[in-house]
Amino acid sequence: MASRSLGGLSGSRGGGGGGGRKSLSARNAAVERRNLITVCRFSVKTLIDRSCFETIDDSSPEFNNFAAILEQILSHRLKGQVTWFGYESPRSFWDYIRVACRKVSQNCICSIENMENVSSSRAKGRAWIRVALMEKHLSEYISTALRDFKTTRRFYEEGAIVLGEEANMLAGMLLGLNAIDFSFCLKGEGLDGNFPAVIDYTPYLKFTQSSDSISSDEEELRTLGSSGSESSSPENVGPPFIMDENSWFNKCKRVKQKYQLTLEQKGYLEELLRLREDQLSESVSQNKILLQRIEDSDLAHKLEKEQLEYIIVELQDQLTVLKNNDLRSRQELTAHLTNQWPSPGALDANAVALDTLLYRKHNKQWYEKSYQSLDQLSAEVSLSQTSLDPGQSQEGDGKQDTLNSVSEEYGTDIEVPSTAAALWCR
Repeated sequence: MASRSLGGLSGSRGGGGGGGRKSLSARNAAVERRNLITVCRFSVKTLIDRSCFETIDDSSPEFNNFAAILEQILSHRLKGQVTWFGYESPRSFWDYIRVACRKVSQNCICSIENMENVSSSRAKGRAWIRVALMEKHLSEYISTALRDFKTTRRFYEEGAIVLGEEANMLAGMLLGLNAIDFSFCLKGEGLDGNFPAVIDYTPYLKFTQSSDSISSDEEELRTLGSSGSESSSPENVGPPFIMDENSWFNKCKRVKQKYQLTLEQKGYLEELLRLREDQLSESVSQNKILLQRIEDSDLAHKLEKEQLEYIIVELQDQLTVLKNNDLRSRQELTAHLTNQWPSPGALDANAVALDTLLYRKHNKQWYEKSYQSLDQLSAEVSLSQTSLDPGQSQEGDGKQDTLNSVSEEYGTDIEVPSTAAALWCR
């Protein structure tokens, strides 16, 4: 029983130790992220404050510290590059920036890649920070890279600053740097990628003693002073008054620091507000231009639609006129053909009568004469092929004479139209 209880106790301790290690690791990661973001905010404020008095260049300690902080933030929990042999080699944040910032309009990625004096990946990343600051587009680069969440997760491990909530604070923080005019030399020693960036925390480590702590120190000094052998002498009366003066001086100093901090925040917020107002005015102007373009397009569309409707109506009118003309022409042609040619019944009757007469007198003596007269009739009819020829009347007279001669031979009157005679002869 004792062994079982001891085993259970050790197991519970082991489980508690695993949970404690996880919580401690999470705390350390959170503290590391918070420290970097806080120091970055302080460095941005010091840069804005320093830019009011002098130009920020490579020799400025505020800028060197800011560049080191930003490099540490972008390199926080950055994944290594796996080689063909399965080994993981370290990589620089430039590998991530080069891929994630391609979508920025008029970016400087290609220019950084083609720089001759910059060879290492870390040096190219440092050159990119300087060029982006001079272009006043550093915040835009960071915002675009953070929006590409798929690429960010591919380059960074869980718990990285760029994957957490602090990333949004970072993009807004860097926006205030657009108001500063930077001047850098891209051939200086600051681009040396052989040494890692080191952050100097001393400008931001300022201890301010609380009022309760100051009063407790004064009470302790009074107690120590009254316990001495010469506590009742007039010489020991001065320190309490001196401590009071120091207390007021410290309070005044703290108020002054708070005032300076508030003034810096006010300047930062005013600059941020000015940038936002500029962006808003630019967006409003672009919106007006787009609305004007839409109105012009609508007007052009309406005019084009009206023109097309007018053209369609005109074409329909023309088509109606053409149909009417075609119908009228057909009617006129039908009437003309009907009036010009005889009826089929009369033509057939005359042709039958002529054939009958010729058949009846086929063996008589006058057949040769009539045959000669019919040959003469055929020859005369073949001279005229068109019924509308001016000589039609003369040919008609000849045919009629021939038919008259035939009728005299037979002793019978035969009335055959010229058309029937021509058909018969043929």
